[in-house]
Amino acid sequence: MNVLEINVLVLAYLGDAIYEIYIRKYLIAKGIGNVNDLQTESLNYVSAKSQAKYLQKMIDNNMLSEEELDVVKRARNYKTTSHPKNCDIVTYKYATGLEALIGYLELSENKERIDEIMNFILK
Repeated sequence: MNVLEINVLVLAYLGDAIYEIYIRKYLIAKGIGNVNDLQTESLNYVSAKSQAKYLQKMIDNNMLSEEELDVVKRARNYKTTSHPKNCDIVTYKYATGLEALIGYLELSENKERIDEIMNFILK
């Protein structure tokens, strides 16, 4: 299977789940023991606005390889007209780009790189 041929929205679908698991594990490891508090704190990481911000920081810090940037750009440029009511379309597309990158890395079996990216986000 050539991971680069998979639809970027499919990559984002998987990446969203992987990203969410990392965030949940991180927050639980921080000692947050209340589900409502976990949900509230997770919004600092899992909202489209937060994801877009972290992706932009990675781009600004030249953290991504050319191949990774290509995945992000494909996802960001994918034609879609729908987005959540709580953010604009550009923010949503950047968030989708981050999720697609995580999905791409997962299917490429590059857990070490996912760890690097998530450590950057969670530092």
